[in-house]
Amino acid sequence: MAAQPSGGSRLFPIIGDPVKYVESPTWLTETFVERGRDALCVPMQVPEGALDVVMTGLTATPNVDGVLVTMPHKHTASGYCSTWSERAQRLGVVSVMRRSDDDTWHGDMLDGLAFVKAQQDHGARIEGANALLIGAGGAGSAIALALLDAGVRELGIYDTDASREEVVLDTLDDARNRVRTTSADPDGFDLVFNATPLGMEDGDPLPVDVSRLTSSMFVGDVIAGHGVTPLVAAARGAGCGTATGGHMVEAVQDLMADFMLDR
Repeated sequence: MAAQPSGGSRLFPIIGDPVKYVESPTWLTETFVERGRDALCVPMQVPEGALDVVMTGLTATPNVDGVLVTMPHKHTASGYCSTWSERAQRLGVVSVMRRSDDDTWHGDMLDGLAFVKAQQDHGARIEGANALLIGAGGAGSAIALALLDAGVRELGIYDTDASREEVVLDTLDDARNRVRTTSADPDGFDLVFNATPLGMEDGDPLPVDVSRLTSSMFVGDVIAGHGVTPLVAAARGAGCGTATGGHMVEAVQDLMADFMLDR
């Protein structure tokens, strides 16, 4: 059954820039309907410099019960929370925010959990594997933590910004014996994961040298809303198992609904 907005509908905006590619307004709204809730997820284009005024407005709007956060706001939005889950506090980033009874915000970071679930649902064997993660931003750091929790044997991290690599290494200090910085060369890895925006725009360079992919590897991408990205297409051409950003979006819906409705 399709959503039927009413004056009593609870609102859950997703904020980002760009926001035209997000799929959660459809997926999460359908999940709310399936759970019998009068609730909607709506997209909001929020440039980086406008976050403060937008969050002030959302906080002052009583029928906004939660906020989904995407690029480029995951680090900054954490500062608008008064409480956090343990992983969100450790990472310093949030992907979801829920209004508390005192009208403050409680934040969590679900990207890593959803990404790992999507890979496993589509055939990746993570426990005991050697994984390459490209990208150490907000999503990348969450994915790194989730991969370690899921049992990767060794995690190689590469980001064009070395300072981001160092931040993630410091965050994962208790697992330092399993984490290292590396290059973007996928040779020798069982799992190859893209957690960068590369693939969102036509003409973007590939995040890894796809000529180095072999059929024994599994390749996952965070990019959603673009169909099959060039990375995933190249991986399939090499005979790799794959999971797309769309699969990650599917995996996160129940996690987000559980979080948003647990007041």
